[in-house]
Amino acid sequence: MKPPIRVAVTGAAGHIGYSLVFRLASGELFGPDQPIILHLIEIPQVLGALEGIEMELEDCAFPTLAGVVKADSEHLEDGFADVNFALLVGSVPRKAGMERKDLIRVNGPIFVDTGKALQAAAAKDVRILVVGNPCNTNCLIAMHNAPQIPRDRWFAMTRLDQNRAIAQLAKRSGRPVTSVKRMAIWGNHSSTQYPDFYHATIDGRPAPEVIGDEAWLQTEFITTVQQRGAAVIKARGASSAASAANAILDSLRSLITPTAEDDCFSAAVCSDGSYGIDEGLIASFPLRSDGQLNWQIIQGWEHNEFARQKIAATIAELREERDSVRDLLGD
Repeated sequence: MKPPIRVAVTGAAGHIGYSLVFRLASGELFGPDQPIILHLIEIPQVLGALEGIEMELEDCAFPTLAGVVKADSEHLEDGFADVNFALLVGSVPRKAGMERKDLIRVNGPIFVDTGKALQAAAAKDVRILVVGNPCNTNCLIAMHNAPQIPRDRWFAMTRLDQNRAIAQLAKRSGRPVTSVKRMAIWGNHSSTQYPDFYHATIDGRPAPEVIGDEAWLQTEFITTVQQRGAAVIKARGASSAASAANAILDSLRSLITPTAEDDCFSAAVCSDGSYGIDEGLIASFPLRSDGQLNWQIIQGWEHNEFARQKIAATIAELREERDSVRDLLGD
């Protein structure tokens, strides 16, 4: 049997965490011959719920689950000890009347402590996926507070946006989701993100050619993807949990599986200056993986004026967010 992989999940007793941990434990992601030890981290007030989740995990009798470590958020180093993957799901949610900038200031200090704890305790090969919003800037804060962890190990999740965009293109074209390739998200996981339909393909053909309605693509399609999270909250009275958990698994799967030549995957990573995007910003790009956790930004995509304006807007927002938390970056 292989040595176990250790995976930490913060906010493990929340809606997304509950939708996620059983799928991780089942062997769905890493395979039936790969043991996994789950490190479940929560705030002290809900540790009782975490006990219940551990009971349920035991009752599932997953052959791949080799152990459960529980930790409270006041002892993060215990929770992150020797983990190979850290899935940072937990954060303070946006409440009524709260501006995005307010949310950044509330969650920012949490990710200062998270970055320091990861650097102190995680395995040397750790990869970190930030899901808690605003995930790009939370990722930036944690990364800056863990300078010894290489910057290519840090990701903020835009895969849910990519999946939403794929589903909309498939629905509009009447084709299965597997027909849609190269659907990339640029910029911030926010209402400014740019779902790049111009480079997407459907059955190998350019998506605009198949859809045949560029006006819809430039308006309703983009707006639907950008505002899908709010639409889900309005419809079900709660935020996207199952689809977010699924996107977390898809993000990791894209790192451990080679990317097909005719495809890409989306995640926000530390920019190296590609496409003129400020070096050091955590921004979403089209990516390719070798299946061994090594990734690269796909180069050579050309953008028309419409796309350039959309990307410029989302990058401007990321700059504003970065500037608002400079006191938390530890530089």
